[in-house]
Amino acid sequence: MPPYVVRGCVAADGAALAYNNISAFWTDPTYVLLWENKTREYMIEQASKRYPKTLLTDRDHRRHQVAVDSETGKVVGYSRWILPVRLTSEWPDAQTPAASDQEEKEYTKSFESADWSGRPGMDEIDVPVTAIKKRLLELKEYMILDYLAVHPDNGGRGIGTMLVESGIAQAERMGVDIFVLAYKAGLGVYFRLGFKLLEQLIQDDSKYGGQGEYGAYFLEKEVQKGSSSCG
Repeated sequence: MPPYVVRGCVAADGAALAYNNISAFWTDPTYVLLWENKTREYMIEQASKRYPKTLLTDRDHRRHQVAVDSETGKVVGYSRWILPVRLTSEWPDAQTPAASDQEEKEYTKSFESADWSGRPGMDEIDVPVTAIKKRLLELKEYMILDYLAVHPDNGGRGIGTMLVESGIAQAERMGVDIFVLAYKAGLGVYFRLGFKLLEQLIQDDSKYGGQGEYGAYFLEKEVQKGSSSCG
């Protein structure tokens, strides 16, 4: 049996995703600046309150997968994908199962109770990033890799590659290319898997206390189109 398996997510994965994802992004110096005076442990606790609702948000378009240690059952990686409108009936295995009305209310209450207020004014650094992303996504149809995170304790074990390859296989089946807004830490994985750089934007984050380099990299993967019944 392989050491890691990839499966779809359920709302009950929320706490495990919070631990995995916040820990992964806490290695990014610019991300840490966003949560001024807040600890990693505190942000994991807050993210745990949000994830069940996040997993159930926009179920038509969003697909979620986790990589799990096959021996321990522990979540070691996560990916989120966004499908184009015409393909929202596809990839049901990665669509979070619907919750009951009562569960939805509980998840919403938990989500709204979370402290998710970042450093005031720092969101301005993402304004030009968002503008470039919007422009590029208007040029052609893509499936978007919206989020990829591997816990730092499990780096270098091929987990990120496994998650991205799972999405590539679906994209090939559906006949749609992939877009990702990447940061420096993930570039090696994407380039090894054949993603090509469309544009990049390097900004100075020193005024927020950063190291002076905040890089955003816009990539695409042109997939080999397979046979598909998708319209």
